[in-house]
Amino acid sequence: MSAVSDRLPAFPWDKLEPFKATAAAHPDGIVDLSVGTPVDPVPDLIQKALVAAADSPGYPTVWGTPELRDALVGWCERRLGARDLTHRNVLPVVGSKELVAWLPTQLGLGPGDRVAYPRLAYPTYEVGARLARADHVAYDDPTELDPAGLKLLWLNSPSNPTGRVLSAGELERIVAWAREHGILVFADECYLELGWEADPVSVLHPEVCGGSYEGIVAVHSLSKRSNLAGYRAAFLAGDPAVLGDLLQIRKHGGMMTSAPTQAATVAALADDTHVSEQRERYAARRQLLRDALVRHGFRIEHSEASLYLWATRGESCWDTVAHLAALGILVAPGDFYGPAGGRFVRVALTATDERVRAAVQRLAPR
Repeated sequence: MSAVSDRLPAFPWDKLEPFKATAAAHPDGIVDLSVGTPVDPVPDLIQKALVAAADSPGYPTVWGTPELRDALVGWCERRLGARDLTHRNVLPVVGSKELVAWLPTQLGLGPGDRVAYPRLAYPTYEVGARLARADHVAYDDPTELDPAGLKLLWLNSPSNPTGRVLSAGELERIVAWAREHGILVFADECYLELGWEADPVSVLHPEVCGGSYEGIVAVHSLSKRSNLAGYRAAFLAGDPAVLGDLLQIRKHGGMMTSAPTQAATVAALADDTHVSEQRERYAARRQLLRDALVRHGFRIEHSEASLYLWATRGESCWDTVAHLAALGILVAPGDFYGPAGGRFVRVALTATDERVRAAVQRLAPR
């Protein structure tokens, strides 16, 4: 029997290590714009909620506390425009990556079933299919796929890595097509609150789903909006039949969000001020980096939302990675997200103001 790891591709970030060493050797230190991990403090009100719930000796529930489910429903209605949600329409998960990686397995998919995801995409969509031994296919327009055997369709708007945003009309067309063919849609919307030159729309919005959540589930995370990557706080919202099945499976698997994290999530979703403040930080960093990259000879494509700039100099992404590493700047090569990204790099906005200023200075024309 082969090891489960044999089903998986090589871990892409390991290939970046030599370039990280080069960048780290810069006299003023590395500017790491590669991974996209938050660097700003966790808002004080969230930390206080976590501490207040620290005395939690008992097991938490997989479905979460009633207060958490109230918070999830209320946020989806307030922020996404969803209507008539109940507790049966929401489910907390232990970070969104865990969900993405194990969803095909939890849905019972396997050989002969297909999982589809965008041509340029978060690599874990493919990993999830491989873990389940399901087939996988990348698309430019999902409605052009052969629906035979297609069981799970991943949407990602705003996109990681490109920052592309699908309009409400595009989402409505795709959801209608998927429903016609009995294909389950999971929409990764983790960057939805970070729209810059576009206003991202959820699949749960009535204009998209027609007021019905049948066959659709949205995935949301607090990692970026609230700087909670270390808390592993995320959730699902949508079709109650799908979420009900996942709840039962996850109960058996003990896939529960910690009680302090549940309390912190309630506090985070009740406060919009810290989200606006964090958006302002990212907006300022984005403008500085975008202008500096363009002056340095880059072209920026899409990038109308999310925490990244999708940039190219018209050369191999690895040549660009090497060029920037020599300046002490580390970025992600575009081919981490699929062969179509071979001439692009992904530049994260997740560095401190001081490090962003250092990158801008290094990119200035000599």
